[in-house]
Amino acid sequence: MTDSIDTPYLLRAARGEILERPPVWMMRQAGRYMKVYRDLRDKHPGFRERSEIPELAIEISLQPWRAFQPDGVIMFSDILTPLAGIGIPFDIIESKGPIIDPPIRTQEQVNNLRPLDPDESLPFIKTILKALRQEVGNQSTVLGFVGAPWTLAAYAVEGKSSKTYSIIKGMAFSEPAILHQFLDKLADMIATYVRYQIDCGAQVVQMFDSWAGEMSPQDYDVFALPYQQKVIRLVKETHPDTPFILYISGSAGVLERMGKSGADIVSVDWTVDMADARQRLGRQMKVQGNIDPGVLFGSQAFIKERILDTVRKAGKGGHILNLGHGVLVGTPEDNVRFFFETAKQVDQLLSVPV
Repeated sequence: MTDSIDTPYLLRAARGEILERPPVWMMRQAGRYMKVYRDLRDKHPGFRERSEIPELAIEISLQPWRAFQPDGVIMFSDILTPLAGIGIPFDIIESKGPIIDPPIRTQEQVNNLRPLDPDESLPFIKTILKALRQEVGNQSTVLGFVGAPWTLAAYAVEGKSSKTYSIIKGMAFSEPAILHQFLDKLADMIATYVRYQIDCGAQVVQMFDSWAGEMSPQDYDVFALPYQQKVIRLVKETHPDTPFILYISGSAGVLERMGKSGADIVSVDWTVDMADARQRLGRQMKVQGNIDPGVLFGSQAFIKERILDTVRKAGKGGHILNLGHGVLVGTPEDNVRFFFETAKQVDQLLSVPV
């Protein structure tokens, strides 16, 4: 393993090293709250254009790095990106979100899905990640990310975002065999994609099971957890030293179950008190989070207070400071800057108890 002095700060924490302060980055830190991003989007209105043309994706990924120097730089992409490579075409409409047409509803469609060949269908990922590693060097950790099987299946079966998840739940509860086959194929695809991201330069990978919080705990145990476990198990077989983060929005009801996924780090959303999360997950589990993104609309005094409170509750070691969800559109950039500046001084501002 590389000496600590040559290892980026966030990666050291993710591997379990006790550091002076928690590393810090933000989910969705590259995006619509930044004027430089909106200016670029005006010139390149297609989301897939921005995320799949390497020069654009690299530039967008680096915009918050140049502005705020976070400890983590995450590749600008989307969790749906690999779907086209297995035979599920999609588009992302600026005002509507993802569209998958036709949605996946039949056994025949599942049978027709092909294995993922990242070099063939996702060559831009290699260019993006290699460039990010070269640009930030050891000054920041490059993060890759993927969607989890349940969440990708939900998009593919619903055909778009949903408020009720009635179509995929209908499949789960009336035709479970079809859904399980689909989830299993997605788990294989995602594991291949994670391995590819790591081989191309990702040092830490976060898996988003964004919609798994909409399930009852007993359904989570059947349709989400086993496939999270499969992805992580397959990746750990070939890349055991790459830390894996699992994030679920609305995860309060399944937090302990997330700890059984095999992930190295559980990213906690803001609906759970960080002290409670630490207790529920056990001190051996590393955590990420979990400041309410709405805090960044508050005064800087309040932002500072909430950072210190969260870091104090997380305790010394095993914590990556982050939001409990993505940074929101309209968030003042000065407050984002203040968040990062304060987070990097937290060891001087607060004596964190072990």
